[in-house]
Amino acid sequence: MSLASPTLQVAAVRARRRRSLLLTGVITALILAGAMMEFVHPVYAVVLLAAAGAAGLLLWTEPLTPAETAIAPPPAPPRSRVEPAVSAVVAALPEPALLLTPDADILVANARVALAIGPAKVGDPLSFLVRVPEVLEAVRSSAQDGIPRRVEFGERIPLDRWLEAHIVPLRLAEAPARSASGDTPKPDTVLLTFRDLTQQRRVEQMRADFVANASHELRTPLASLSGFIETLLGPARNDAAARERFLGIMGAQARRMSRLIDDLLSLSRIELNAHVRPDTQVELGMIVAHVCETLSPLARERGVEISVSRPEEPVPVLGDRDELIRLFENLVENALKYGASGKRIDVALSLSDGDALVAVTDFGPGIPSEHLPRLTERFYRVDVVASRDQGGTGLGLAIVKHIVARHRGKLTIESQPGAGATFTTRIETLAKVEKAD
Repeated sequence: MSLASPTLQVAAVRARRRRSLLLTGVITALILAGAMMEFVHPVYAVVLLAAAGAAGLLLWTEPLTPAETAIAPPPAPPRSRVEPAVSAVVAALPEPALLLTPDADILVANARVALAIGPAKVGDPLSFLVRVPEVLEAVRSSAQDGIPRRVEFGERIPLDRWLEAHIVPLRLAEAPARSASGDTPKPDTVLLTFRDLTQQRRVEQMRADFVANASHELRTPLASLSGFIETLLGPARNDAAARERFLGIMGAQARRMSRLIDDLLSLSRIELNAHVRPDTQVELGMIVAHVCETLSPLARERGVEISVSRPEEPVPVLGDRDELIRLFENLVENALKYGASGKRIDVALSLSDGDALVAVTDFGPGIPSEHLPRLTERFYRVDVVASRDQGGTGLGLAIVKHIVARHRGKLTIESQPGAGATFTTRIETLAKVEKAD
């Protein structure tokens, strides 16, 4: 047997002496108490005290036993709780992932957790990172019964978002298929992953809003047509004047529905190709001039002058000609409809930092600032009655926004009540695109 080091021997001696002092002290206290209460004769008390002192001295000087001088085996070095291969797999997962103990302490966290959920520290309880009772309870339950679970939850701070937590219990340590009692061994780890459902939920909400708004927009002209048809089949069957007037209104409502359907189809086509940037070279100056010339009869009808300014040299861009024509038609037509009181519209094409800028400015009543952020939403109108009187569908600026986005451009809107409005489209020129490539 190996001998202990001097330090260990000193510690053993000190422990032995503490025990002897404690034992002697207890015996002495008992003898003195017995003598004071006359349970023990004084002479016997003195003899017992002398015997206790001698026993204490013998214990004090007794040599160490071989067991006390032997070296205790050094403690085994702590073994990592997670194998490097397991940590590497968790780190490589494409979604935020945490590997937990059955008690919901963090063993491993990949880098995506910090970006999506928050900073995770190994060893901390999961509740420090995720404060959703449903998720914490699902982790505890899965660690007990070994059943995977899925929990959807929403967060309001700092932004509205929806997440889906997947809890999968695992057993990484080797163990028999069943224990002696016949039960399946419990999991020793739990894998927790998160999937962001925010975009999916927003698309679902947009689809629901779109269907509701489209149904509402179509319901009004359909109800009008149905009412006039019933009237023509009934009371106004033989009234030529009423029939003539009703047919005119019905025609206007039918055209309104046709415009709405056309705009819906156009918007769907643009969204379908939103991820594909146009690669055809077109000359932007010619497109702007063509749009202004096409809408000049409407401008004369409303008593509005269209002023066009553009550089003398061509301004080539990569774009879809039909979509760009639709973009500028919507902007100029909106200016004619809602800014006609200013009697003038300026359409200016210019160059800035390698970008082509097309600004459409009217001098009408302007737009209140609270409406500006929502102007490009589907079916959003500043004045519903005025828009319908002008034959608007509420989709014109939504189409503009999506066309600009497909051309990797930018749309800005500036307006002050009583001072008109300016809609500016910025698109990269061909030279800038080629330089970037």
